[in-house]
Parts: sequence; C-alpha cells; structure tokens
Amino acid sequence: MDDFTAALDRADQAAITKPLPASAPARMRFLVRAMKSTRAAATELGISQRTVERYVRGQLRQPRPELADRLERAVRARWQPRVRAAARRRAAQTGGIVIETRARFGFTAAPGSTDDARIRLITQHLPPDHAARLLDAHTAGAGEQQLRQIAAEGLGEVYFRDRGRRADGLQVEFTDLDFVELELG
Repeated sequence: MDDFTAALDRADQAAITKPLPASAPARMRFLVRAMKSTRAAATELGISQRTVERYVRGQLRQPRPELADRLERAVRARWQPRVRAAARRRAAQTGGIVIETRARFGFTAAPGSTDDARIRLITQHLPPDHAARLLDAHTAGAGEQQLRQIAAEGLGEVYFRDRGRRADGLQVEFTDLDFVELELG
C-alpha cells in the first residue's frame, strides 16, 4: 500500500471509539450485517458462502491466519463509519491535520536562493482547508502522487512560506519519502 494512503487510513482508524469484535464468528456476523448478505461477505473474503454461514452459526471458530487477516481488514474498513466520518468532517472544517514526515524537500525559487534538496523531519499542523483537500482527494480515490502533491502544497504554504509572510513564489518538491504519519485534528 502507498505511504500517504496507508497513513490516511491509519488516521481514520484512530478515530474509532469501540474495539472491533474479538472472535471470528462475531466479526463474521458483523461483516454479514454490514454487507447485507452472506454471498457478498464470502466474495469479499474469497471463501465459500457455506463457510461464512458456518462462522455465523459458530460451527467454525478459528480461521486460517490469512483468512483471519482478510476478515479483520474487512471488518476494520466498515467499523464505526459514522464516527470516522465525523472525525473527517471535524478535521476538514475546524481541526485540520497534523502531518509528521521525513522526506527530501527541494525548492524552485527566485535566483540566488538555495534550491538544494535535503532530508527534513517536519511535524506541522495543516489548517482545515488543506486537510479538506487531502481528505477529499483520498475519498475520491486519488493516487499516491496526487496525495503527495497536495501535502507538499500544504507544507509549502504553512511551513516554508509561513502563509505568505516569507519566501514568496517558493515551490516545494516532496520526494524520497521515508515515512509519513497523519493525525486528524
């Protein structure tokens, strides 16, 4: 999975207030309710409909490790959608996003200034307008490169140009991403 996509998914999951169902049968029952049929749940997990029915009834309890991972990912993706949506809405309207990243930043600026790229560790709060753009792009299925570009524009505006108080016309290039963590504000 791509770095920004995974970081946004982790930030989304951090908003969850209740733990996931613990047992495999409970997770399967939740998945069947969320997807509205055993056939849809079976297709999602890559198993037979009959196997899903056995888990729902409690006849099967211990899934194979790869099925357990697929089941957890499927349940986690559908768990508390309203809570996650409220956290995204709050970040896009009032809270913003905190981004922590270590990457190579290079610049295109006026002649005579340095444009040598170097690795920087940055922890910065992005305001709600940049958070909304990033979250909307992620929801719309934007690619990793587009998410990086939106984050680079936000960091360029807030961190490097200090919201228009310095480095006017500076364009930020965001490359060689080492890690990125995001937190919904």
